Amino acid sequence: MKKTFITNLILVLTLNLSIKPFWILGIDVKVQNLVGKTEYGTYAALLSFAYVFCIILDLGITNFNNRNIAQNTHLLSKHFSRVVILKLLLAVVYLVVCAIIGYSIGYDMRRMKLLMILCFIMFLISFILYLRSNISGMHLFKTDSVLSALDRIIGIAICAPFLWGHFFATKMDIMDYVYIQLGAYSLTAVIAFIIVVRKAGFIRFEWTRTFSLMILKKSFPFAILVMLMSFYNRIDQVMLERLIHDNGAQTGIYVQAGRMLEAINMIAFLAAGLLLPIFSRMLKFGESVESLVKVSFTLLFALAVVIASGCCFYAEDIMHMLYVGDVSETATVFRILMCCFMGTTTQYVFGTLLTANGNLKYLNIIAGCGMSVNIIANLILIPHFQATGAAITSLMTQLLVPGIQIFVAQRIFKFKIITRMMLTLLVFAIGEIGIAYFSTHLPFDWKLSFVVMIGISGIWALATGIVNIKSLLKTVKTG
Repeated sequence: MKKTFITNLILVLTLNLSIKPFWILGIDVKVQNLVGKTEYGTYAALLSFAYVFCIILDLGITNFNNRNIAQNTHLLSKHFSRVVILKLLLAVVYLVVCAIIGYSIGYDMRRMKLLMILCFIMFLISFILYLRSNISGMHLFKTDSVLSALDRIIGIAICAPFLWGHFFATKMDIMDYVYIQLGAYSLTAVIAFIIVVRKAGFIRFEWTRTFSLMILKKSFPFAILVMLMSFYNRIDQVMLERLIHDNGAQTGIYVQAGRMLEAINMIAFLAAGLLLPIFSRMLKFGESVESLVKVSFTLLFALAVVIASGCCFYAEDIMHMLYVGDVSETATVFRILMCCFMGTTTQYVFGTLLTANGNLKYLNIIAGCGMSVNIIANLILIPHFQATGAAITSLMTQLLVPGIQIFVAQRIFKFKIITRMMLTLLVFAIGEIGIAYFSTHLPFDWKLSFVVMIGISGIWALATGIVNIKSLLKTVKTG
């Protein structure tokens, strides 16, 4: 299973790191610079609003389905034909709820129109993730890897002529950007749907009340978990837009600063997408997951330390490279947010492990604590420190939640390697901070100094045993 994880992780990262960073740091940045941070801030706040309530679209079905199909592949045809209808019904409920809440909190007609389109995009994203959960559940990781990047490939192909081709007389506005995303996700959903139907065989779609209630009952703990996590991961942008009355300017700064984190978080998210079906199958057959936990966590956390350290010391340079105008406040928020990556990588390993093991009660309690801390801290810090306050709150939450998850996982699985692994990572982190600091004093352009820092960090990872080339090669060759 280590071989399956490592080889497919390489594939999925190769595909996504060549596509999605360009979308986030190229297309998305270009659009924000074009329309302005105020206009983009409004769009970002509405997108976060749509994201916060998107649990209604899924109610935990996707996570439950991924684990269930990985353990019971023969159920694909039976479940798929009925779940599709259920998700369409949930989509109608989601759109109605978002419309009512959006109107009740004072969104004008322009914002409501944009919100409804974004809500439909969120439905497409949710539907694509459900379709992919069937594919990854069958361990068709190569197909899933291609689908994970397909929407961005399509989006880039449509956006590029608008932004750089000068083929159009008028410049792109935020609505053009939204419609392009709508088209890209729609086409991806159609392709993914066709693939799943072909794998499942003949399907006659039907809605069965008993089956729907059974699925919702089994997926309900997953739904609560996703809802709580959505709140503490996305509510900050909504609260910024509502608490600071500046037409979305502070939200725009926060989005600017968080864009790099969004791009980098993709690595951990994709790794978790591989780990969930692998952990689920291993646990079903009573196999030890300790070795896979060590490999996945040390690799991802070490990468997070390198990226966070580098971004903290090169924050001003990176922000000036990406954005126009004064970026001093953005750089401050950026430093804080990039440190969150160490927490999210940890969550994606240990949270995924606990999910695969069915420990939803513990995960929901932990996520509930995280949401409570996040909302309370945002209410206190945002009015005084604005975007910086939201970033501090995010960091607090992203360190608290994975810390508790590690403690719970250790109590359940009785890992023997946890103490030694943590000490090794601590030594690596301290050394990495020193490497990043001294690299800023090299007599080179900052980009070259950053590359040198990455190279030295790789050597340091080998020296501390974080990365063992012989062991990795042996795993890939022999499994």
